[in-house]
Amino acid sequence: MTENELFLGVDPGTSGSFAVVNGCGHTEGWIKLKETEHDVAMWLRDRSIRIRAGLLEQVHSMPKQGVSSSFKFGMSYGFCRGLLVARGVVFETITPLKWQTSMQCRTGGDKNVSKAAAQRLWPEEKITHATADALLLAELCRRNWA
Repeated sequence: MTENELFLGVDPGTSGSFAVVNGCGHTEGWIKLKETEHDVAMWLRDRSIRIRAGLLEQVHSMPKQGVSSSFKFGMSYGFCRGLLVARGVVFETITPLKWQTSMQCRTGGDKNVSKAAAQRLWPEEKITHATADALLLAELCRRNWA
């Protein structure tokens, strides 16, 4: 595996992000979904030729989530999925339970758990709640496709 290969992780929540790690497990950047759709699309376009595979978190509406929130969540998921398909990125979906178990960071709804796990893997990076899950998904993708 080379540094030239990239592995993508996508946390499709409206406060999530796209993130990539290289074949050696080093972060190669991320973009938060709070950016414009155009900016996210251009960010992915600039990297998609190097992306070997990706993992997209498989999400669904939550109990007691309002109609408006569910709609926004679904729009974000659809945008992410559509963008991956349009760019020709090979990807799989994975449930939060499965990837968190694999990465040993079962959150139980506490985003600080995944943030701490990502910070341990990349102590030199400034990890935020918005980037942690996508980075962990990218790293799991790298491990699975290595």
